[in-house]
Amino acid sequence: TYALTMTPLRIHRLPTAIAAIALLTTPSSAFAPGANKSPIQSLPTRSQTANTIFTTSTSLNALGVFVRKAKEADVRKYCQDGPPESVLSLLQKIKDSSDKDEEVELPTELQTLLTKRKGTITIIAEYKRKLEGSGFITDVLDPVLLSPVFREFGAAAVAVLADERTGGCTYDDIVAVVEEQDEALGDVPGPLPVISSDLIVDEIQIAQAADSGAKAVTVTYGVVGEEKVQQFIKDAASLGLEVIVNVGTAEEAQGAVNAGASIISVTGLDGSDNKFAVIESLSIPEGRNVCTIANILAKDNKALEEVEEAWMCRDKGFNCVWVSDALYKAGNDPVEHPGAIISTMKAKSSVKYASPKARSGKGEGAREYLGDILM
Repeated sequence: TYALTMTPLRIHRLPTAIAAIALLTTPSSAFAPGANKSPIQSLPTRSQTANTIFTTSTSLNALGVFVRKAKEADVRKYCQDGPPESVLSLLQKIKDSSDKDEEVELPTELQTLLTKRKGTITIIAEYKRKLEGSGFITDVLDPVLLSPVFREFGAAAVAVLADERTGGCTYDDIVAVVEEQDEALGDVPGPLPVISSDLIVDEIQIAQAADSGAKAVTVTYGVVGEEKVQQFIKDAASLGLEVIVNVGTAEEAQGAVNAGASIISVTGLDGSDNKFAVIESLSIPEGRNVCTIANILAKDNKALEEVEEAWMCRDKGFNCVWVSDALYKAGNDPVEHPGAIISTMKAKSSVKYASPKARSGKGEGAREYLGDILM
C-alpha cells in the first residue's frame, strides 16, 4: 500500500557548498515512500473543483484540469491509507481554529525576508528531481547536495516541488532539505526557510507541509478561487505557515490581495513586461504590504536570458524571483551551476550595461558575468 510518510531522514551536512559541487557525479536517487497502515475509515476534506488551467512556477504549467483532479485523487487515497498521527494532530488544530472563527494573526517572517530595499532582488530556488522537456540534463543532484549550494550562494529561500508526478519529489524531500538547512544553525549564512510547492486542494496538505518542517506553502488562485485562498491563508496561519498565492492575471492578483494574501507570485507568463502587467495596477489597502514574486520560466536554449529577465523584473519593482528549471539548464557545468546562476541574478548588473551571456568585457557589471562570478 502506498502512503506518504513523514519519517525524518538522517542527513549529514556537507561542510561547504563547494564540497557539494565537487560531488557532481553523484547520481540522483528517489526517496521510496514507506507504508503507513494506521487504520482510518474516512477523513473530512474541503477539496474544491475549479474549471481552470493550473499555472505554477514549474512543470505544472498548462497541464490542465486533470492535474487538479489527479491531485484530489491522491489526497483522497492518502487519507484512506491513514496519515501519520503527527499530520492528523496538525489537521485537527486547523479545524479547531476554523471552528472558532477567530481572527488569526498572519506570520510575516518569509514576507520580510523576501522583501529587501528597492533596487535589489531576492531569490527563491526551487528543488525538483525531474525536469520536463528541458532537453539539457536528465539527473538533478539529491537535495542534501544542492541545499547547501542554494544557501551559500545567496538564495533567500528554498522551495521543493512536492508533487511526485511533475517534479519527482515527495514531502520526504522537504524533510531532507529542512534537516540540511537546520545543520547551518549558528553559521553565516544561516538556515533558509523551506517552501512546500504543491498543488494545494485540501487543508491536509497544509498539515503535511507543517509536519515536514516547511515554513510556507503555495496556493494557486486559478485552481481554488478567492474564497478558498482566504480559507487556506487562515488554515496555514493557524500552524504558523505563510502562503504564497500563484496568480496569472491582474484579476487573480487583485483577488488574492482581497483574500488577504501578503505574498503573490506571478506564474506561467514569459517576459518581464507580461509579468509586470499583472501587478502594475494592484490596489493594496493602506497599512498592508504585499511582496511580489516573478517566476522565471526556463528558455529552451543554453543562453542565459533568464538572468537578464531577473534583472528586468527587479528594475520593474518585483521584490523576488522564483527560479526552477533555469537553475539546471547547464547541468553540472563548473561555471554555470545553480549557485552561480543565483549569484548572478542577485548581482547589481543591468541589461543596459552588461549581459550575462558574455564571458568577458568592460564597463559596469563586467565582473559579474557568470564566467567571472566565482573568481
